[in-house]
Amino acid sequence: MTDTTFIKMNGLGNDFAIFDSREQPLSLSAEQAAFVANREDGVGCDQVIVLEPSSKADVFMRILNADGSEVDACGNATRCVGRIVAGELNRAGVTIETNAGVLLAQIIGQDQVTVDMGVPKFDWQDIPLMEEFRDTRMIELQIGPIDDPVLHSPSVVNVGNPHCIFWVKDIEAHDLAKFGPMLENHPMFPERANISLAQVTSKNSLILQVWERGAGLTEACGTAACAAAVTAARKKLTGRNVAVSLPGGDLQIHWREADDHILMTGPIELEFKGQIDLS
Repeated sequence: MTDTTFIKMNGLGNDFAIFDSREQPLSLSAEQAAFVANREDGVGCDQVIVLEPSSKADVFMRILNADGSEVDACGNATRCVGRIVAGELNRAGVTIETNAGVLLAQIIGQDQVTVDMGVPKFDWQDIPLMEEFRDTRMIELQIGPIDDPVLHSPSVVNVGNPHCIFWVKDIEAHDLAKFGPMLENHPMFPERANISLAQVTSKNSLILQVWERGAGLTEACGTAACAAAVTAARKKLTGRNVAVSLPGGDLQIHWREADDHILMTGPIELEFKGQIDLS
């Protein structure tokens, strides 16, 4: 097999190997995706992205996690792909089809991209959860002793993928790498879940750490930032405009009141172009 070309990009350190399958079809197996994502032997990235033709939008974006599993949404990857396609078409706005729906990406300046992530889903069946909770602003789930849990009462929401957010007073007091794998695969989440720790720092800002489903600890996760922002607003911890600080940098989240769409704005970076032998 000949070498296959890819583009390496990141949004706040949340990094991607992007393959273009629009003219020459490319079907990556889970094993191949995991090889590409491997930071020792492959390209090294959180997600592998494959661009495909779309009948509904300017491009279809297929998202494969570092473990090879396919997921429906990735906000930072959407911003990176938006920058690529906008450059190709010489337009400021482009549409990107994902398994979670068609998203609109808007280029702002050279390296800032806004993506309309659509409307969050709060119903327990849409997240989905294993059992019914009428109010998903706070569900019964805890880690540690019953009378003195380490983490408890998370908010849950679907922003193209399932998210579980634990609200803490001091984000540095908890080791997400220790709890993340267990919580991601908790029986409460039949499709697994992205697990976050969130600390509200003001009415318009919060700090976030994310254990991403199928990828582990990440520098940034766009859908998690959206999930934390909208659930913080639902719990009246913040307003609808929130700066979310992640280890890789900041994202600005606006949960638009007129139609409940989530707008996510942040920087993207082109790291390099390369080739890899997928055989």
